[in-house]
Amino acid sequence: IFMKKEKIIKAPDLLYATETLLAYKRDKRELEARLCAEKQIWREVYSRGSSSSWIFNSIVNKHADVIDAIPTCACLPREKGDEKSAEALSRVLPVILERSGFEGVYSDNTWNKLKHGCAVYGVFWNPELEDGLGDIDVRSVDISDIYWDMAVSDIQDSRNLFIVSTAEVDALRARYGEFEYSSDGEATALASSLGYADLPADFCIVVDWYYKKHLAGGREVLHLCKFAGNSVLFSSELDGNYQNGWYSHGKYPVVFDRLYPTDSGIAGFGMIAIASDAQNYINRIDDNMLSYADWASRVRFWAKRSLGVNEREFLDLSRSIVEVEGDIDEEKLRQIEISPMDDSIMDCKRMKIDELKEVTGSRDVSQGGITGGVTAASAISVLREAGAKTSRDGIAESYRCFIRIVELIIDLIVEFYDSERTFRIVGDGGLREYIGISGRTISGSSRPHFDIEISALKKSLREASEKNALAKQLFEAGAFEKENAKKTLMMLELMDFDGVEKLKASIKKDYAEELL
Repeated sequence: IFMKKEKIIKAPDLLYATETLLAYKRDKRELEARLCAEKQIWREVYSRGSSSSWIFNSIVNKHADVIDAIPTCACLPREKGDEKSAEALSRVLPVILERSGFEGVYSDNTWNKLKHGCAVYGVFWNPELEDGLGDIDVRSVDISDIYWDMAVSDIQDSRNLFIVSTAEVDALRARYGEFEYSSDGEATALASSLGYADLPADFCIVVDWYYKKHLAGGREVLHLCKFAGNSVLFSSELDGNYQNGWYSHGKYPVVFDRLYPTDSGIAGFGMIAIASDAQNYINRIDDNMLSYADWASRVRFWAKRSLGVNEREFLDLSRSIVEVEGDIDEEKLRQIEISPMDDSIMDCKRMKIDELKEVTGSRDVSQGGITGGVTAASAISVLREAGAKTSRDGIAESYRCFIRIVELIIDLIVEFYDSERTFRIVGDGGLREYIGISGRTISGSSRPHFDIEISALKKSLREASEKNALAKQLFEAGAFEKENAKKTLMMLELMDFDGVEKLKASIKKDYAEELL
């Protein structure tokens, strides 16, 4: 996003960029075909109505598990001199994420990750935010609109990165000034090749081309070239204000979050890919069972042509008397009887449902259901903890991606927070506090490095209940009595729960004399 009109620059590299983009598009054909098929399956899930959607049930429960553990972060200094910066960042970063609507972005990307196996986060500097002052913008990037070298296993190793969008031609001219664009020729060919064959005549394809360039001395910088058709709207390499590249951190501003890995590449596969076959069999069995039930529920008769019964009167259920000619017996009129449906058909459906639950890790115990006569609270808790291990695995990968997102945010703070920004922080007890932060106060004379600590923003009711129960047990056991301070500290050294370090520090401070 740019705030001012830039002079249109002619660059011969557009031919290379377009050819590279189309090459990446060809390499991505298999992935795009799978994405298209999965989107169609998902549409059928909510449009069928007549059949069960076990795959929907599996995905929506996994989504609920992930949203229960939306991450937040804290910064830990690696050097003593960075303690103040780390503390300020720890309190400001959650506010920046909240302003950027990260919770909604995280939810949307979780749907994409679960359905298709990959979600993409973009971490950009948006100069239009905060009334033109600019701020950090974290948003979801549609994987269908991004192109990279499919052979790399890390997005930062790709020589080029393309993000494609559409824009109104008049809007681009109002922002960037006059530029050469024609709705036929090369521009139309590119749009058609990228899947925009039906693009209206007053719209065009806009490509954000990120690429890395090696400078003398071995330094690598990131540049951005924004072009539409065969016209360059902006080029950081040709702009003297970007000697250090588009972003000083020199990294592509995107983070990939993968569910299940493939043999190679960044994009993984999701739950639809592994569960669609079982769901298709379940749908077919459901359709056949419903058709059979519909057929079997209708009362029908075999009747001889010489029956002598008025068919219209016979089918009119409001008539109390139906006139006939001659005698009526089973040789002339007999009800058609349908054999009961074989139990093996229902058994087959159950097996397919169980298969789908197994392959997606969505067994009953992971969704709160308990079978088999288990009634003890401790046993139920253990079963549910074991049943949620696949969800925890996916959440752990999202947390690792969140660390990379936070690192990019810190880099943008250091680069673009030229003047001090003030943030309102709501602390313990609802007390308000105002914290000022700038890139200069964080970086000082050198770029600081922090360890990012990730935790769930909201604790689940079960976790809160367990922690409350543990605190009550410790209190009833006399763990907080002065005379038991040494024993309590020894006991806590062997325990591992959220907040144990804070509790040990509190005991050491309050009972310092008893510990001597």
